[in-house]
Amino acid sequence: MVKERIRQLNSAPVRPDGEYVMYWAGANRRAESNHGLLRAAEIANELGLPVLYYEGVTCAHPHANDRLHTFLLEGVPDTARRLKRLGIGYCFTLRRRMADPDDVFFRVAAKAACVVADDYPTYWPAHVNATVPAKLNVRYEAVDSSCIVPMNVLDKREYAAYTIRPKIHRLLEKYLAPCPEPRVKRKWEGPAPEFHFEFREEQIPAIVASCEIDHSVPPSICFRGSRTEAEARLAQFLEKNLRRYAKERNQPASHATSRMSPYLHFGRISAMEIALAARGYAREHRLIADEYLEELIVRRELAFNFARHSKNPESLSNLPDWARATLVAHAKDPRTPCYTRAQFEQAQTHDALWNACQKEMLLRGVIHGYYRMYWGKKIIEWSPTCQDALETMIRIHDCWALDGRDPNTYTNILWCFGLHDRPWQERAVFGTVRYMSLDGMKRKTNVDAYLREIAWLEQTGSDPFVSLTGQPCASR
Repeated sequence: MVKERIRQLNSAPVRPDGEYVMYWAGANRRAESNHGLLRAAEIANELGLPVLYYEGVTCAHPHANDRLHTFLLEGVPDTARRLKRLGIGYCFTLRRRMADPDDVFFRVAAKAACVVADDYPTYWPAHVNATVPAKLNVRYEAVDSSCIVPMNVLDKREYAAYTIRPKIHRLLEKYLAPCPEPRVKRKWEGPAPEFHFEFREEQIPAIVASCEIDHSVPPSICFRGSRTEAEARLAQFLEKNLRRYAKERNQPASHATSRMSPYLHFGRISAMEIALAARGYAREHRLIADEYLEELIVRRELAFNFARHSKNPESLSNLPDWARATLVAHAKDPRTPCYTRAQFEQAQTHDALWNACQKEMLLRGVIHGYYRMYWGKKIIEWSPTCQDALETMIRIHDCWALDGRDPNTYTNILWCFGLHDRPWQERAVFGTVRYMSLDGMKRKTNVDAYLREIAWLEQTGSDPFVSLTGQPCASR
């Protein structure tokens, strides 16, 4: 285990009479390529104990809804099978209603010799890591298995991609290496803990319906949440899209991207695995993967660096001085048209392309990355204030995006306001913050093809465009 990946977050010792080492999968929900699980196995082997993998889904999460619950639950049976093969115990808990007990984590941790968690700089895992360790009387470690170069290595916030890129490239030789499979000396024996909730895949819709969550946000019409699905999508990308990624990645209707963002966000697959696979496939087939690896490694780790070194990654106070100054100078510029948050969320603007981008979010749970920039810029242009625009973008991602609540989410949203960018020509509303126009989208992308595609999704409720088989992927 690379020590730079580990942070001890309290001063408590290992409990000598613990029954197991507990790994809490809060951000990296997988058995493979998981440095946190590897660290738990390392400690367990030193103590002669088994490992218990703990994972929970709760109705108490902000914006808990059918889409997010379904995606999370779809990965559970797959995880259970893989952990059983490794000889690692599994405790999956589901808190369906607010009246149900909310202390299961602490009751499981009470029997642990040590707790190992995911080091993650945003949303629920960040909150837990900031508040829970002090409440435990057992050692609590957080391990970074999200980044290739550990977040702890870069000890200050980087200004932009051009400042972090040479540092990342210098460090890749050291850190870009396969994560070993955890091997436990003492396998988990006997039944699962009493809190464990076991179910079959076909039961998921009924389970979700029984939860006290927002049922107005339906599951994605195309993305399924298992590790097996993530592996299949990676294989599809390497075989069909990697060779055309550099040329066609900014053409949404061409579907040349990897579509891995939901699986990276929920930790079903690691950036390490994807990078190694892409690099290996490119070498074997004499392809160039530089553009894809730039996005996967440099741009993604810039986002994690920003979130790690920001007190609040959801705040406009993170913008560079020039961006904040120019937006303030233009704060009173007229906004015409000006839409409400509900109109944005329901895709009720005058702009057919913007509406299609929002409908892609509503149906699939993602927006193509190039159009997501346009989507965000227009929310700024058509909102009463920049703060309103920011809150609208975050709200839509929190509720509808399978890759929301993520360092990339907050970084990409704030990019729309000037983060990690430079001044451009001055204009109304934006000042010198970069502007994007509909005419520009029409010149650079096949807007008509995209509009036809989203209309098909809306009319049929099925998605042959991003399915793994090429056949319609029916909504659930």
